[in-house]
Amino acid sequence: MQAKQEQALVVGVSITGRGKGPPAGRVTDAGTDERESLEELEVLAESAGARVVDKIMQTRPALDSATLVGSGKVTELKARVDADEIDTVVFDHELSPTQLRNLERRLGVKVIDRTQLILDIFARRARTSEGQLQVELAQLNYLLPRLAGRGTQMSRLGGGIGTRGPGETQLETDRRRIGKRIAKLRSDIERVRATRGVQRSQRQAIPLSTIGLVGYTNAGKSTLFNRLTGADVLADTRMFATLDPTVRQIRLPSQRRVLLSDTVGFIRNLPTTLVDAFRATLEEVTAAALLLHVVDVTSPTAAEQTVHVMKVLGEIGADKTPQILVLNKADCLPEADRTQDLEALTYRLLGETARQNNTRAVLISARTGEGMAALLESIDQELTQDPVARQKFRLPLGEGRVLHLLHERAAVVSQRYEDDHYEVVADAPQSLRNWLAEYAVE
Repeated sequence: MQAKQEQALVVGVSITGRGKGPPAGRVTDAGTDERESLEELEVLAESAGARVVDKIMQTRPALDSATLVGSGKVTELKARVDADEIDTVVFDHELSPTQLRNLERRLGVKVIDRTQLILDIFARRARTSEGQLQVELAQLNYLLPRLAGRGTQMSRLGGGIGTRGPGETQLETDRRRIGKRIAKLRSDIERVRATRGVQRSQRQAIPLSTIGLVGYTNAGKSTLFNRLTGADVLADTRMFATLDPTVRQIRLPSQRRVLLSDTVGFIRNLPTTLVDAFRATLEEVTAAALLLHVVDVTSPTAAEQTVHVMKVLGEIGADKTPQILVLNKADCLPEADRTQDLEALTYRLLGETARQNNTRAVLISARTGEGMAALLESIDQELTQDPVARQKFRLPLGEGRVLHLLHERAAVVSQRYEDDHYEVVADAPQSLRNWLAEYAVE
């Protein structure tokens, strides 16, 4: 028998900061950023398996320390909860332990905040042991200060959104045991970081640059990853459909081979606990020689999403890494936009963000393959590691292995046979030129 779908109510708060604000209203009464954040929260709740009955925005001069939204609004929410048989109320702000306890007592149903909702989605999507370790650490760091006063809520396991996690034992244990578990998780994740460091060193011994795919969640990173690599990573319209990083090798027009790494999508107000816990995974981003910043050009909030991604990149120390803005979903743009000057289109969509560090932009459709050749050419031009240069080689006729290597690892411009040797001109990466230095002709 299929379990009943949870009925959820999502609630946001818009702060006026100017004395008494206007009367509380629907989401349309709030500022643009709060409105978009609340709509995003609705999508997150649906990604977690809930059916959102309604979304409500409370406008206040300041957050209420006891209940976030104020006593009168809590009474109104209680009436909605009872009338619509709401199972879960989701708040768009992180709730303090006191606010969480007071709201649960007043509303009589499960109450979670944005952070716990995102953690819940991550718990559902983590597949590798590394991802599961990172999610559990983030959940326990979130739960530890909220142990007091949540006895019945903490003992639930698998009772719907916001309750999936490390397991009943951890949720019912005392602070000391949770603290020990957190220490153990941190130790395990440090071992993951060490292992990744060794793997990265081994990869760097064979000079293959790593290119990191970054971007707002649901921008099309996994679809692009599949298009470039021929992989079958899950590509889904749900937020955070893919969580665990995947690395595959691709070949550029210069014949250089590089590694492409797909990572978790970013989101506004990404919980600090997640940024910290996923630092081992995000090191793949910080170690990348180039970032492909994928942007959904059809999103009305593309500029804001780009700013949020840049903020997270700054938090993990990757904001100075060279980037290419990959403007995705070109197939969904009106024809007038697709034929517009790319620089003008980029500025219109992203504003001043597009001009930071003279970032190169490429318009593509990961779904149809449009613009892939231009993207690969741009990657070739932007990569500074293992630079490509034209070189003439003279190979003895018996060195078929070297000739094959040139065709495999370089872009051969010309090739001709002499009496006792091959003469080959090729655009070759520095590592290959060093390897074949004995055959090089000045």
